[in-house]
Amino acid sequence: MAPEKNQLRQRKIATTIQTSDSDEVDTQDRISTLKGIRPHEVVIHGVIYDIDDFDHPGGESIYIFGGLDVSTHYEMIHPYHTFKHLEKLKRVGTVPDYVNEYKFDSEFAKELKREVFKIVRRGREFGTIGYFARAAFYVSLFFALQFLWVSQGTSLSLAIAYGVAHGFIGLNVQHDANHGAASKKIWINDLLGWGADFIGGCKFLWMEKHWTHHVFTNHPEKDPDGIGAEPILLLNDYGANSVKRKWFHAYQAFYILLVVSAYWLSSVFCFGEVYRLQDAGAGAVGVTFPNPWVKNKGKYALAMRILYHITNIWIPLYHDFSWTSVGHIYLMGMAGSLTLGMLFTLSHNFEDAERDPTASMRTKGEAACWYKAQVETSSTYGGAIAGGLTGGLNFQVEHHLFPRMSSAWYPSIALKVREVCEKHGVRYVYYPYIWQNMISTLKYTHAMGNAHHFKANPFKGET
Repeated sequence: MAPEKNQLRQRKIATTIQTSDSDEVDTQDRISTLKGIRPHEVVIHGVIYDIDDFDHPGGESIYIFGGLDVSTHYEMIHPYHTFKHLEKLKRVGTVPDYVNEYKFDSEFAKELKREVFKIVRRGREFGTIGYFARAAFYVSLFFALQFLWVSQGTSLSLAIAYGVAHGFIGLNVQHDANHGAASKKIWINDLLGWGADFIGGCKFLWMEKHWTHHVFTNHPEKDPDGIGAEPILLLNDYGANSVKRKWFHAYQAFYILLVVSAYWLSSVFCFGEVYRLQDAGAGAVGVTFPNPWVKNKGKYALAMRILYHITNIWIPLYHDFSWTSVGHIYLMGMAGSLTLGMLFTLSHNFEDAERDPTASMRTKGEAACWYKAQVETSSTYGGAIAGGLTGGLNFQVEHHLFPRMSSAWYPSIALKVREVCEKHGVRYVYYPYIWQNMISTLKYTHAMGNAHHFKANPFKGET
C-alpha cells in the first residue's frame, strides 16, 4: 500500500515544460507500471524514486536493484525506518495498481523489533570484536591452505581441508559482508564481500540471488532457492499430479547429498553468467538486473573468476597434470559445496516448514505478515558453538528476521525471539542438534519427492 500523503512529503518531477513565452509549467508525478520503471529508479510501496544522485549510507549496493520494486527489500534492510526516511529520496512518480503480498506492521512485527532492539541497539548491530577475530581466523586458514595448494600441489587430505576452508569463508566472512552487516564502514563490507569470488562464486550474482531469496523465502513462485535444483530435486510442495513430478523424485532423499556436492562444479565454469551478471536463479523467477551499474561490474567479476581458475585449477595441474590431480580438485569442490550447501539446505527444508507463506493474499486478499513468514519458513539449531562454525547461520530464523545484523549477535537475541513468537502464536522451529535438523530435512525431501501427504492413508481412518 502506498504511503499516506500526510506521512510523506509529495514531490514533483524535477523536469519542466518550456512554453513559447518562456513560462515554466511543473509536471505532475509520472504514472507508470512496474514494467515501466527505468534502470535508475526503484519502486517502494507504489512510489517511484530516482536513485541516480542519492548518497546511500549503505554504499553502492542500492544500484544493483535499479529498475525493480524494492518495497520488501527496503523494509527488510531498514526495520526501524518510517516513511519519513523516504523523504531523502527524489520522488518522480507512482504505480497506482501496486500491490504487496506482505505487510510489515503487525503487532507481532512491532513487538519483535521493539524487544530485539532493546538487546542490540540501533547502529550497533554490526560485527563485534569476536566476529572480526573469527573472520580473521578463517581468512588466515584459507590463505595458508591456498599457499600449500599452489606451491606444493594437491593431495587427498589437503583437498578436503582446503574445500572445507572454502565453505568457512562463504559462511563466516563473505555472508555477513555482502549483507552489509559486517561493518558500518562500506569499504570493509566491500572488501570482505570479495570472499565470495575467492571461493569460486561471485559477490554480485550472490547478492542478486540471495537477496531475492530473503525477500521471498519459500515463496513457491518467487524464491530462486526453492526451484534452483529443479528438475533434479523438488523442494517445493507440488501436488501429487504435478507435471514437474518425475519417477526419480521418489528417491531424491538418497541422492540429495550428491546433488549438493556438485554445486561447485555448476558454479565455477559459468563464465557467461558472470560476465553478464544476471543470476540464472533470480532470472528464473522473473527478477532481472538490466541496469548499467550491474553491467559495469561484469569485467571485475570475470577477472576474479579467471584468477580463481588460475589459482585453484591450472597451477595445481601444472604441478601434476594427471587424473589424480583432477580428482583432488573436484574433491576440493565437493568438500566446499557440502560445507556450504547442506547448511543452507537445512535452513528452509524441514518437516512442517511453511511452503506457501503468502497463501492468505491469494485466497483471502489479505497480505501476509513478512516477519511471521520468515520465522515459519526457517529453522534454528544448536547454539553459540555451532554459530562460530557456521557464521551464525544455524540461527537461520534470527538471520532471516534481521539480515543486516551481524551473525555475532544472533545468540544474544535468539531466546527473546522465541519468547515473542510463543506469545503471538508464531511457530518457531528449533533443533538442539544439527543431526536432528538433518534427519528432518531428509524426511521432508523424501515426502516432497513422493507426495505422501497428498495421498490417502487407509490406516488412518476417516474423519
